[in-house]
Amino acid sequence: MQKIAAYCRVSTDKGEQAQSLASQQRYFDKYIRQHSDWELVNVYFDEGISGTQTRKRAGFNRMIDDAMDGKIDLILTKEVSRFARNTVDALAYTRMLRERRVGVIFILDNIDTRDCDGELRLTLMASLAQEESRKISERVKWGQLRRMEQGVVFGRDLLGYTVQNGQIFINDAESHIVRRIFHKYTEEGKSARRIAAELLEEGFTPKYAARWSPGVIIKILRNEKYVGDLCQKKTITPDYLTHRKASNHGEEEFIFIKNHHPPIIDRELWERTQAELARRARRRPGKTR
Repeated sequence: MQKIAAYCRVSTDKGEQAQSLASQQRYFDKYIRQHSDWELVNVYFDEGISGTQTRKRAGFNRMIDDAMDGKIDLILTKEVSRFARNTVDALAYTRMLRERRVGVIFILDNIDTRDCDGELRLTLMASLAQEESRKISERVKWGQLRRMEQGVVFGRDLLGYTVQNGQIFINDAESHIVRRIFHKYTEEGKSARRIAAELLEEGFTPKYAARWSPGVIIKILRNEKYVGDLCQKKTITPDYLTHRKASNHGEEEFIFIKNHHPPIIDRELWERTQAELARRARRRPGKTR
């Protein structure tokens, strides 16, 4: 009996996930019953994770490991786009599996990597799937850009503010800490290091950092959101295949909206703080901002 595995990706919604898994289990059971010498050993799946990269797909990687360990003879998946939308990954994994005499059948695409023309047809289908991923990525980015221009906030909460349904609201429980930081730096002339030490002594905790540091303080003092302005696209995704974030150094246009939301710091104090930051930076020519 040949040991058969199946692979699929399912929705992250728990109800839909259970329904989809059961449906696909029945689909593969029915398909396998057409072959008397096949036996289903496992259905591997991942929850709503992008097909453009296999690195983050735990179910996929577990299936590949089992295949390399001799636990699987043949892998079934509905189509190439379910297996991988990255042409390089699709070819690399199917070649690696073929070396272990493990084939992959893409049922709807009618491709069997064990056939003599299997790799050629797989290359064509994987390239089409990758191009479709690129188009989807461009459409998503275009839609996000339009929403940013309309003032919709993309991002998470920050000290003093809560982000909810694309809107930003003052968090009264935290906003006083932000005011103290600006006051200490600009009005009292204290250093970022001293402010961090005082906040630590007073028992306040930063929003996401492990502890207060000069870098955390400076980042707050430079954040335009505290004066009511909004600058988005500070980070971008240069490559739709890897989905890795990177700082935007001018590769893409920033989206800036003045007086976008209620400020925590008035503009006069904000302007003086930025001037003070610049003045202190000039006193340390050897330091980078």
